[in-house]
Amino acid sequence: MESGQRIEAALEGACAGIATPAGPPRLAAAMRHAVFGGGQRIRPRLALAVALACGDDRPAVTDAALAAIEVLHCASLVHDDLPCFDDADLRRGKPTVHRAFSEPLAVLTGDALIVLAFQTLARGAAEAPDRMARLVDIVAAAIGAPTGLCAGQAWESEPDVDLAEYQRAKTGVLFAAATEAGATAAGHGTPAWRTLGARLGEAYQVADDLRDVAADPEILGKPVGQDAALGRPNAVAQLGVPGAIARLKGLVTEAVDSIPECPGREALRTLILEETGRFIPASLAREAA
Repeated sequence: MESGQRIEAALEGACAGIATPAGPPRLAAAMRHAVFGGGQRIRPRLALAVALACGDDRPAVTDAALAAIEVLHCASLVHDDLPCFDDADLRRGKPTVHRAFSEPLAVLTGDALIVLAFQTLARGAAEAPDRMARLVDIVAAAIGAPTGLCAGQAWESEPDVDLAEYQRAKTGVLFAAATEAGATAAGHGTPAWRTLGARLGEAYQVADDLRDVAADPEILGKPVGQDAALGRPNAVAQLGVPGAIARLKGLVTEAVDSIPECPGREALRTLILEETGRFIPASLAREAA
């Protein structure tokens, strides 16, 4: 099965039980709206690539881990788009959850998706309880405080923000969780895998900052110029476009150099370099050359 199909199948499996006669149908519809119908699936693809490089000896555990990571990411987007944060109208080229279903349902959708991530791990990784315990810890640390996604969102309410700390918590932490979770699901989990994900997450955030100032909103599927409008930390504002591009390239180099020894190390390195080559917006490609 091709990786994209495998990821979508894992997500369908994770969401299979949310629509039942016993539950509110609009909540189920809002959860599916948040998870399906768009997205690059970068984080689950990264988790799967690492698991495959490590042998992928328990595919069911890998599928549970990558689905949990993506469901968490989708939950964070639902909350990020809320009126109290970004007040965004579009996400992945379609109305945000609070626009399509109401603000109360959006709050509940994000909450329910976070719980669903842990349910997915508990069910899918039951065959490997030794790995499941570590996977739960990885996922919990990625979503909570003091350095998870909740902390990343909270930094936006602080008067003084360190750009590196903000980006690590807002974006890098889930990439780090994806690489460590992928390796853990395949029985090769060590903290060394976090460096790969952390650097890729920082690179992706810099790329997102570049897209925020240079991308076409119709192609991007969400508004641009949000960081400037909301007074948020942004790599382009601090470093300029050339500096941000140089920072992105340096982070990718650090990422691939950090890949721990594993059976598929070289193939993984090649794949990451190919994928991250698309991070820089086309309109800035000349400056990146």
